[in-house]
Amino acid sequence: MKSTTIHIGHRIRQGQFAYFTLIQLNLYYLCLMANYRFFLDYLKHYLTAKTRHGVHSPFVYKLIDEVIYDFREKSYEKSIEQERTKLKNNDHSIVVTDLGAGSMMNNGRKKMIKTIAKNALKPKKVAQLLARLAYNFQPASIIELGTCLAITSSYLAKAVPTAHVVSVEGCPETAKVARTTLSNLAIDNVEIKVGNFDVLLAPIIDNLEKLDFLFVDGNHRKEATLTYFKTCLPKVSSRSVLIFDDIYWSTGMKEAWQEIKNHPDVTLTIDLFYIGLVFFKQDQVKEHFKIRF
Repeated sequence: MKSTTIHIGHRIRQGQFAYFTLIQLNLYYLCLMANYRFFLDYLKHYLTAKTRHGVHSPFVYKLIDEVIYDFREKSYEKSIEQERTKLKNNDHSIVVTDLGAGSMMNNGRKKMIKTIAKNALKPKKVAQLLARLAYNFQPASIIELGTCLAITSSYLAKAVPTAHVVSVEGCPETAKVARTTLSNLAIDNVEIKVGNFDVLLAPIIDNLEKLDFLFVDGNHRKEATLTYFKTCLPKVSSRSVLIFDDIYWSTGMKEAWQEIKNHPDVTLTIDLFYIGLVFFKQDQVKEHFKIRF
């Protein structure tokens, strides 16, 4: 049986046509719809979120005023951003192993490092916020799920040089580039573990007396996100902070975020749209905040 491909084209110049397959059109449509939904989520968040002046919780007000809205340049930022620029100009290619959402499309494919740097690294604004949060809470240990090229890892490590940072990366070749990033920045308090989050997170958590600071940036699926959250619960305390990336990334991630908020052990959440902060403060009346960032 012959496969049928539908072509739609328009004349660019005489004798030349641009063709799009039905599959390409469907993918293009899906991307447009995803971006449209994401924009609507952002607009809804912006219209309903508060600034520090609409917050009555002393803890949250102070966190917003002194940490979230503290945009002063820090001494370590310039060197990390220079490393980011180098990665965004790196023409070398690596074979990608993706164990998270999107793995069916990306596994075994070669990607240029600069493409990964441009599309997968946390934006400067978010990475620097994570560093400020780490500095504010001064955790003894930091866990990061999703090393990527180690720009966010570098921010966390530089913000709290005394912390032991354990970062988990699913792709061996990406991890090699990440180790080079850390070496270039003379960072020695980050331990990169390579493998599946589902396998590695539990023993990492088990080795901790208490969980101080966790950033989840990988495998953006509802079930996986909730599994990581539940794995952490036995070791959380009133000083713990869990941070989940891309909480509006998909319907599943939005559902996962809602379930995390509703969990009886959670007493406080802060929705910054790009990331969500989760706290377990025992003296805190259960509250949820949406903050513009």
